[in-house]
Amino acid sequence: MKFLSVVALVAGLAICHAAAVKEEIIATEYLQNINKALAKNANVETEASWAYASNITDENERVKNEISAENAKFKKEVAKDLLKFNWQTYSSADVKRQFKMLSKTGYSVLPEADYAELLEVKSWMMSNFAKVRVCDYKDSMKCDLSLDPEIEEIITKSRDPEELKYYWTEFYDKAGTPTRQAFERYVELNTKSAQLNNFANGAEVWLNEYEDDTFEEQLEAIFEDIKPLYDQVHGYVRHRLNQYYGDEVVSKTGPLPMHLLGNMWAQQWSAIADIVSPFPDKPLVDVSDEMVAQGYTPLKMFEMGDDFFQSLGLKKVPQDFWDKSILEKPDDGRDLVCHASAWDFYVTDDVRIKQCTRVTQDQFFTAHHELGHIQYFLQYQHQPFVYRGGANPGFHEAVGDVLSLSVSTPKHLERVGLLKNYVSDEEARINQLFLTALDKIVFLPFAFTMDKYRWALFRGEVDKSEWNCAFWKLREEYSGIEPPVVRTENDFDAPAKYHLSADVEYLRYLVSFIIQFQFYKSACITAGEYIPGNPDYPLDNCDIYGSKEAGKLFENMLSMGASKPWPDALEAFNGERTMTGKAIAEYFEPLRVWLEAENIKNNVHIGWTKSDKCVAA
Repeated sequence: MKFLSVVALVAGLAICHAAAVKEEIIATEYLQNINKALAKNANVETEASWAYASNITDENERVKNEISAENAKFKKEVAKDLLKFNWQTYSSADVKRQFKMLSKTGYSVLPEADYAELLEVKSWMMSNFAKVRVCDYKDSMKCDLSLDPEIEEIITKSRDPEELKYYWTEFYDKAGTPTRQAFERYVELNTKSAQLNNFANGAEVWLNEYEDDTFEEQLEAIFEDIKPLYDQVHGYVRHRLNQYYGDEVVSKTGPLPMHLLGNMWAQQWSAIADIVSPFPDKPLVDVSDEMVAQGYTPLKMFEMGDDFFQSLGLKKVPQDFWDKSILEKPDDGRDLVCHASAWDFYVTDDVRIKQCTRVTQDQFFTAHHELGHIQYFLQYQHQPFVYRGGANPGFHEAVGDVLSLSVSTPKHLERVGLLKNYVSDEEARINQLFLTALDKIVFLPFAFTMDKYRWALFRGEVDKSEWNCAFWKLREEYSGIEPPVVRTENDFDAPAKYHLSADVEYLRYLVSFIIQFQFYKSACITAGEYIPGNPDYPLDNCDIYGSKEAGKLFENMLSMGASKPWPDALEAFNGERTMTGKAIAEYFEPLRVWLEAENIKNNVHIGWTKSDKCVAA
C-alpha cells in the first residue's frame, strides 16, 4: 500500500508539474499579446499627450484625458487577468519579471471618478505653469513675458537685485501659489492610489522603482560624502557675491539669496560664473557667441548631437524624428510646454523631442542630453512593452549627460571648431572645473529636496498649515539658499518648479548626476582618454567622441532596457554593481583642494545661519 501511495503521489506531482508547465506556456503567450496591446494603447495616449503639450487648448486637454481614462480602464482589466496566473511559481525569471512589472498599475487603480479628477488636477497645474505671463519690470503695460525665453533670460543675465527680486516674486506668485488647492487634492489622490496598490504612500511607490529597500539610505550616505565639496563651493560663491553686491544684499554668513544665482530655482549657478569664477581674467569657456557667429541653428545643434552618437557606433535618429519633433518655439502664438522633453511613441522609430531651443552653449548641451533619451528609446525598442524603460529612472537621465560632460570639455569644443585660441593651464582648469561644479555639484542638494519634500507630504509628515515653510526649510537645510522676499503660508512655492506641477518624480535626476560620473569615468578609461595618475590624460578633459569601444559599453547597457534590475545593467556597462560618489570626487578633486585653500586664505565662513524668510501667515 505504501508503494502504491508513493506511485500515486509521484503521478499526481507529474500531472501538477505538467499543468504548471502548460500554464506557464499559456502565460508566455498572454504576455506577448498583452505587451502588443499595451504598446498600441500607449502610442495612442502618447500622441494625445503630445498634441496637448505642444498646443495647450481645452479640446486637446479633453481628448488627452478621455484617452488616458480609457487606457486606465484597460490596465485595470489587465490587472484582473494577472490574478488568474500563479506567476510567482514559474520557472522563467523573465516571465516572472514581466508579470511583476505589469502588476504595477499606478494611478489606473483609482476608481474612474477619482482618476478623471486626478487627470484634471494635473492638467490644470501644468496649464497654469505654462500660461504664466509677467509684466515687464520697466514697462507695466507690457504683460506678455513668459518663462521661456524672456524671464529666464533676464534671471540669467541681469545683475540688478531689485529687478531679479521682482521677476522672482511675480513668477512664484503666479506659477506656485494658485495651485495650492489643486496640489492638496493631488496629494490625496496620489496617496489613495498608492494604498490601493498596497503601498503605504506615494513615496514608497516612487522608491520601489529602484528595486532596493535601502536606496533612500544609500542616497543619504552618498550625499553626506559629497556635501563637504558643496559647502566649499557655497562658501566661495557667497564670498564672491558679497564682494560684488555688498553686505546689504548678501550676508557673509547667511543663506544665499536665490534670485542672485542665475536660475529661477537656484538649481544651477553657472549663469553667474562671470562674477564668481576663481580667475576672472581667464576667459570662461562659453561658446554661445561663437555659435551665433557661425550661424548655428537649433537644427544644426541636434544634428551635431546625432553625429556624436553615430561616432560611437550607436544608432542614427530616424527620419520620423526630424519630421515630427518640435525643436524651436512655434511663432504662431500657441501655448505649449517649453520644458525640454524626449518622447517615445512605442512604435518602431517614432521618437521625438519637444524643446524651445535657443542658440546657446547651455542649450547645445541640453540637446545632447535629450538625444540621450532618444538613443535609449531606440536601443531598447526591440524589447516587449513592459521593458521599454530605463534600468531605473536615473539611468535614462544619465546617458545624455555623459555625452554632455564630454561635449563641454575644451577638447571637444576645439574639435568642432567652437573654441578658438584656448590656453590650457592650471588656472583655466580650475575655472572650468568650477563652472562644471556650479552645474553638477550645486544641483545635487536641490534635486534631493525636490523629492524629500514630496515624500514628506505623501507620508503625512507635514501638516498642511506648514507646507510652504516646510519646503523652504528643506531648501535652506540642504542648499543653503533662501527666497528674496519673506514667504508665508499664504504662498505656495514648490509647484513653481515644473516637475512638481507635472507630477514628475525628481529622484531620477539626483541618481543621474551621481551615476553619470561612474559611466563617464569607465567610458573615458575604455576610450583611452583617461589614465588615472597621468596628468596628460585627466578625467575632466576627456572626450569620448569617435570611440566605438566606449559606444559598445552604452549599447550593452541601453539595449537591456528594464529587462534586468539596475545593478545588472550597471555591471553590463562597467562591471560595477553599486552606485557610488567616488567618481564625482575623483573628477572634482583638483577643485576641492584649491577651494579649501582659498577659503581658508580668505577666512570664508563655511556653512550658513538660519533663514528668516518663511513665517507663519
